[in-house]
Formats: sequence, structure tokens, C-alpha cells
Amino acid sequence: MTKERPFGVTILAVLAGVAAVIAAYHTLQFLGVFKFNFGPFSFRNFSLFAALMYGLLVWVYIWLVQMLWNVDPSAWLFLVVITIFNLILDFMGMLGTGTGIEYGWSIFLNGLVLIYCMLPGVRKAFGTS
Repeated sequence: MTKERPFGVTILAVLAGVAAVIAAYHTLQFLGVFKFNFGPFSFRNFSLFAALMYGLLVWVYIWLVQMLWNVDPSAWLFLVVITIFNLILDFMGMLGTGTGIEYGWSIFLNGLVLIYCMLPGVRKAFGTS
């Protein structure tokens, strides 16, 4: 039996889906399919470990969208943990490539999701308040 899904939870599910698309883009960048662009400079980079980590994040975010859509009570905590993990990966990627231009949207989106998760209405919907 699933709970009625509030509008805020639907927004979280959509944002988690967008985060999955961004993580998939970073996966393809680290596999060398897409270039890293820094203003007038662009280059390809291959890092199997980073590609595997972002590939794992894609799978996790897709699973998380399903949990959020069904208003699973454990989805809230799982979303907070995965969002923090993704922020850590983004900051590590910024350290590795030197600038944060490529990671700006991902950091912004994950920060927005983390702040939104902490709102009292969202926490009440999952029964964590």
C-alpha cells in the first residue's frame, strides 16, 4: 500500500531524475565520449574509476526515483545520503580537473535537493519530522 504522494515529493522525484541524467553525462565524460569544456579549452579525459562511480550513481538515482514515486519511508534518508555522496564526488572531480565549470549545475542541483529535503513539509511526508 502506497501513501498519497504530495507535490513536494513529486518535485524531489523529478529532481532525482535530472540528477541521474547529469550523472550519466559525467559518466560519458570520464569514458572519453564527451569533452570537458573550460571556456576556449576542451579536452578528453579517461578515468575508469570515476566513470564507474558516476555509473553507479546513475543506477542509484533511477532506483531512488522509483522509491520516491512510491513514497517509500526510507527514500528520504537514502536521498539525503546519495545527494551528499554526489556532492563529494563533484568536489573531488573539481579538484582533479582544476576548475568547477563542468560541475556547477550538478553542485547547484544537489544543493537544491539537499535543502529541499530538509524542509518540514517534505520531512513530514516521509514521517521523519
